[in-house]
Amino acid sequence: MSTTDDSLAALDAADPLAAFRDRFRLPRDVVYLVGNSLGALPEAARARVTEVVDEEWGDGLVGSWNTAGWFDKPRTVGELVAPLIGAAPGQVVVCDTTSLNLYKVLFAALAMRPGRGVVVAEAHAFPTDLYMIEGALGTQEGKRLRLIGRDAPDLAGALDDDVAVVVLSHVDYRTSALTDLAEATRQAQACGALVVWDLCHSVGALPVELDAAGADFAVGCTYKYLNGGPGSPAFAYVARRHQEAARQPLSGWHGHRAPFEFTVGYEPADGIDRFRTSTPQILSYAPLEAGLRLWQDVDLGQVRAKSLALTGLFMDLVEARLGDAGVEVVTPRDERRGSHVALRHEHSYGIVRALADRGVLGDFRAPDTMRFGFAPLYLRHLDVGTAVAAMEEIVASRAWEREEYANRPTVT
Repeated sequence: MSTTDDSLAALDAADPLAAFRDRFRLPRDVVYLVGNSLGALPEAARARVTEVVDEEWGDGLVGSWNTAGWFDKPRTVGELVAPLIGAAPGQVVVCDTTSLNLYKVLFAALAMRPGRGVVVAEAHAFPTDLYMIEGALGTQEGKRLRLIGRDAPDLAGALDDDVAVVVLSHVDYRTSALTDLAEATRQAQACGALVVWDLCHSVGALPVELDAAGADFAVGCTYKYLNGGPGSPAFAYVARRHQEAARQPLSGWHGHRAPFEFTVGYEPADGIDRFRTSTPQILSYAPLEAGLRLWQDVDLGQVRAKSLALTGLFMDLVEARLGDAGVEVVTPRDERRGSHVALRHEHSYGIVRALADRGVLGDFRAPDTMRFGFAPLYLRHLDVGTAVAAMEEIVASRAWEREEYANRPTVT
């Protein structure tokens, strides 16, 4: 493939998703490759936030809990997420955070498998998943954690008739490796376990088919590829067949069957509403709604095709131009990958810092990994070329040796 600026511009001109770039606010002279951590701002989000603040809160005041549908936001916004994860209506609620929702669905799943004592997870999972699992198991007698990659070589080796729940990431946050959701679900369920999927790095990056796979539970965030804004509320999916049996532990009043009767004693609501906990943070829903309504115009098949094209182009260029300089591609080269690419180099941190000073934003994950996210709705093939050219210059000049790139801050 030719990789001149003209050839890359031609690919962008033929891109069926090209028009979506204008629906985001993107700073000039910045190549934003961190949409896998925080998505760009949808232009419509500012107007939606203003509407909620000025009209619904400013004019409507407390009445907006009814007239503006505030009370029902976890469910109505959940219906906007549902098509993006292959869920029929009535199975998704948007509320709280990914960590809290994981805690809720894990507890519910454990209670549905009495007599079983093991939760299986991945040693390389995003740490908060492991921390929440450890915290949950610490409250229950006789429960223990078994880690793939530490206690067993793979999922098949971790499964037996004592496994109650399996918690898996659809896309590995470090390497971008993609797990076969349907096959892993089948394996776990075949031994009698329930599966909880973490979709944080896949929702909005590729088609997800929870219902078709017979999935049990899933959680995920909305501020990465869904562009809901920093700290936007997360989602929980509970398959309809489990909803009446599932009891979550954070039994707040918004998950009550009759919250405004203010009775003593908790009775869970019917259906997915029982996974609500407390008052929705209305201002955080506003930009998320704008982002999700944008997705109603998007073909997920086109998103996946462009994601594979952008990530494939990036890996090809890195290997061709930087492979001999010690930059290693660790993301799978076949289609078993998400929409970010991970590279390794002994000076990864300094390279990422030097790239930022040149207007190319990626991120660093200890000990030696650079990550670059390719959000198909607003990134171009030209951006890929710009990023690789900047990295090539940095590596050739050993720019990472500069003093300002040497010390890692506590937050990156």
